[in-house]
Amino acid sequence: MTIPTPAMRPRVPHFSSGPCAKRPGWNPQALAGAVLGRSHRSKAGKAKLKRAIDLTREILQVPPDYRIGIVPASDTGAVEMALWSLLGPRPVTMLSWESFGEGWVTDVVKELKLKDVTVLRAPYGELPDLAKVDPGSDIVFTWNGTTSGVRVANADWIAADRAGLAICDATSAAFAQPLDWAKLDVVTFSWQKALGGEAAHGMLILAPRAVARLESYTPPWPLPKIFRMTKGGKLNEGIFQGETINTPSMLCVEDYIDTLEWAKSIGGLAALRARADGNVRVIADWVERVKWIDFLARDPSFRSNTSVCLTVVDPAIGRLAADAQAAFVKGIAAALENEGVAYDIASYRDAPPGLRIWCGSTIERADVEALTLWLDWAYARAKDALAKAA
Repeated sequence: MTIPTPAMRPRVPHFSSGPCAKRPGWNPQALAGAVLGRSHRSKAGKAKLKRAIDLTREILQVPPDYRIGIVPASDTGAVEMALWSLLGPRPVTMLSWESFGEGWVTDVVKELKLKDVTVLRAPYGELPDLAKVDPGSDIVFTWNGTTSGVRVANADWIAADRAGLAICDATSAAFAQPLDWAKLDVVTFSWQKALGGEAAHGMLILAPRAVARLESYTPPWPLPKIFRMTKGGKLNEGIFQGETINTPSMLCVEDYIDTLEWAKSIGGLAALRARADGNVRVIADWVERVKWIDFLARDPSFRSNTSVCLTVVDPAIGRLAADAQAAFVKGIAAALENEGVAYDIASYRDAPPGLRIWCGSTIERADVEALTLWLDWAYARAKDALAKAA
């Protein structure tokens, strides 16, 4: 079954689902304008932070009355700020269909110990029954399940007249999928996902309804300093104007601004979405052609265009023991890494054995096309090795 080594190689072999590939053409000179060796509270520092917020609003088309803040600890920090600051006064509906959504369930049930919690779960590759979401409750969900490759197709299932807040972890959806701002009260993401930024910084976006909750509700548990968004019962507006709670990396801020400027230069959100959609179409066409692999999310209507999760469906592999199946797929990923063709494409540690290929907007379509040739090559080698061992 051996096939020739492909002649075409991905120019950029970075297909990790986080941190993700840098924008096309990126080099360290992009950071030359960074405010280094200066206080982030200096006039120059605050101007850079405000620029990052303003560009975020422009590219993502965030409504003008929504607040946008740069917060500590990546998307995780942003989600935790929302959960610990906002939840408690209403019942909560948690949606979980992959690792990170399940992590938020753990926080709410086991750490915050809220009692009136409904958890709607689905296995990897599927969505929960969204019709069961109670509009009277607060809702916590991931828009795009990074470790399952399953996303919500839209926000039609969120009631326009909901009484609760809709809290959305959008870290692998922002800049690649349409977010329905009218249906979302809290949105979080990190720089290291869809735009290939550097780690450790999160974004927290609050609708007026979320601000009203912050100003009318005091949680019964202590809040660490990095979670506190109010002063004297009022929103600390400075956080949402570039006055960060703790010290950010101005080098990372410059990198984020650079990528936002790139996004603006290519046509903004529509162009970013089109690039991701084009990349996943390459994968879909290849999957249809080769037959030995398939999407973990079988239904195209909720299939991710960023964190593309795949599973081997070759019946011969399916007959292997579970550990042998996992070893087979890991062997494919390892072979590609050894060739310098694709890095970090094995499935997430808690997910079913498979491959996970980032297809977001910083990835070039030609690189995805080249990668598919190498996937066939690595699969053929793995099958040959299996036959020889039999």
